Amino acid sequence: MFRNALQPWHLVLVLVVCLLVFGSKKLPDMARSLGRSMRILKSEARALRSDDARPDARTDTP
Repeated sequence: MFRNALQPWHLVLVLVVCLLVFGSKKLPDMARSLGRSMRILKSEARALRSDDARPDARTDTP
């Protein structure tokens, strides 16, 4: 039923609708803020992974 549901023209249609809804002036700002948010999310995820990989110094002392 959903075979080949996402065609290239679907993406073009979504982009045109976004352009009409948000306007051409706001789209670059939105993309920039999304990129910043993704960078922050990735750095926080790396920090959490590195914290989990490091043994805690307080648990080694009696």
